[in-house]
Amino acid sequence: MWQPDPAWIPLPAGGGPATVGVWRAQDRGVDAIVKRLGRPGPDEPPLLEDRSHAGYWRREAEVALTLGGIDGPGLVSPRYLRCDEDEEGITVWSELVVAEPPTSLLVARSLGRFAGADSAPPTWAARRTLTDRLAIAEARGGWPTLQRTTLADVADLLWAQRRQWLARRDEAPAGRLHGDAVPANFVASRGTEVVAVDWQGFGFGPIGTDLGYFALSAREDFEVLLGAFTEGVEESAGTTDSSAVRLAATVMAVYTVFSRAEWALSRVAQGEGALAGKFGHPSVAPHLRALQRQAAQIEALVG
Repeated sequence: MWQPDPAWIPLPAGGGPATVGVWRAQDRGVDAIVKRLGRPGPDEPPLLEDRSHAGYWRREAEVALTLGGIDGPGLVSPRYLRCDEDEEGITVWSELVVAEPPTSLLVARSLGRFAGADSAPPTWAARRTLTDRLAIAEARGGWPTLQRTTLADVADLLWAQRRQWLARRDEAPAGRLHGDAVPANFVASRGTEVVAVDWQGFGFGPIGTDLGYFALSAREDFEVLLGAFTEGVEESAGTTDSSAVRLAATVMAVYTVFSRAEWALSRVAQGEGALAGKFGHPSVAPHLRALQRQAAQIEALVG
């Protein structure tokens, strides 16, 4: 049975469905990050073996094995050292990157450059990131906890119109996606590029998708980030359909922030007391504040 080396230092693991653990270690004198991906068993969901699904279990290893990783423009991966595969999974070794994190505007512009560049997607790139996530929510009954809040009418309308908005979003030009665009995954600048980690969600889809996800956790307002992102797309592609980019980003931001709020509320709803009294719970309040920050984007879809 695979076991981590006792000398490795455990780190907070990412949220990937196949992530067993993450550690800091050394590889032949090089400070490294070690990520263990577990091979799905016969009783686990088939989606983990679907190469186009957002949850495909070995996607980060595929990135590492692709000529050393992702190489811009806009985003680059850390230097991968090796991948050790066995019957139980894959251990991915990458060089530890320690540097001053890039600014949000640089990240947004780099995400745009990355998405706008002409590139043929690999067969293992995620193709339906938001669609897959909403399908999981649908299997759980949609957003039932939000139906018990003052957001019930808005949530009900958005949920009923989800396929319509996904279809309109899919009309946008497609490009490469990081797939998990949160500030913690953008660790350094390398010249004009941004070094990004945690590539489990790497995909291909409507340009603007990464921006919508990033806008939920970046400090800057949506419009400011959109401007930087669009400039990046134009730098790589020469032109851009700004309205299509805005729509793709808006749909991703709105449906993600509602799904996160539903998930957070559902976890505390089973305890004693009225649901409204739990809005200030530390695991819920950040998601409700994120909803408030996206008021203009929500209005754009329901108004």
